Amino acid sequence: MPEKTGGEAGMNSFKYYIPTKVIFGKGAEKETGKQIKAQKGKRVLIHYGGGSVVRSGLLKRVKESLDEAGIFHIELGGVVPNPKLSLVYEGIALAKSENIDFLLAVGGESVIDSAKAIAYGVANEGDV
Repeated sequence: MPEKTGGEAGMNSFKYYIPTKVIFGKGAEKETGKQIKAQKGKRVLIHYGGGSVVRSGLLKRVKESLDEAGIFHIELGGVVPNPKLSLVYEGIALAKSENIDFLLAVGGESVIDSAKAIAYGVANEGDV
């Protein structure tokens, strides 16, 4: 949540802190469960595009890491370049209905952007 700080009359000043951790590299997916546990994550929404993340086996390895750590997970794939708001809305509803406490983006820029929009929608009222 934004932290309001002092400001001039009519001006809203604030500090906005959104911690994000990007882990990249060969074999990094094997650390997924351990990393999420360290952040106290218990219920994960895995968000991804499809295509290569499935064909390469990356998604399977990520899910195996979560299973080994005993972490509940549910998936929402289908992200395309220039992500669609309809998928973001679906993700928000899914995260709320499943009491998701951790959002995991597995993929590139569009997946990360879509995941950020879902996270914002879960944490805030109103339209993303």
